[in-house]
Amino acid sequence: MDVADLIDRYDAAWNAQDLDAIAALHDDEMVFHNHTAAERVAGAPEVRAHIARIFERWPTLRFTRRSLRCGTDFAASEWTAHATHPDDGRRLEWDGVDVFAVTPAGRLARKDVYSSSGTPRVLA
Repeated sequence: MDVADLIDRYDAAWNAQDLDAIAALHDDEMVFHNHTAAERVAGAPEVRAHIARIFERWPTLRFTRRSLRCGTDFAASEWTAHATHPDDGRRLEWDGVDVFAVTPAGRLARKDVYSSSGTPRVLA
């Protein structure tokens, strides 16, 4: 299993806001834990619904990877997020790190998110 390829496909699905492609990479027991936002969701259907709500709120949300470190059963991805605030139109960006646990079957078991989204940089 190529963990870097798995994360490449996952990132592309997030940037396309493709829920089907994202969900196809999740384990049935997937846990999505955004520590910054104090959001923790468990179970593939619940995680899918949670991500759908993120996309509904932030339709312009996209990510640029800054670095990726992988092992046989994990990945740590540093990124910068870019979005237009849905309420006031400000262009924002913030930095973060995703830490992934990968199952032996090559699916994502867990995503832990740590970011500076609470204090984003205002671009315009």
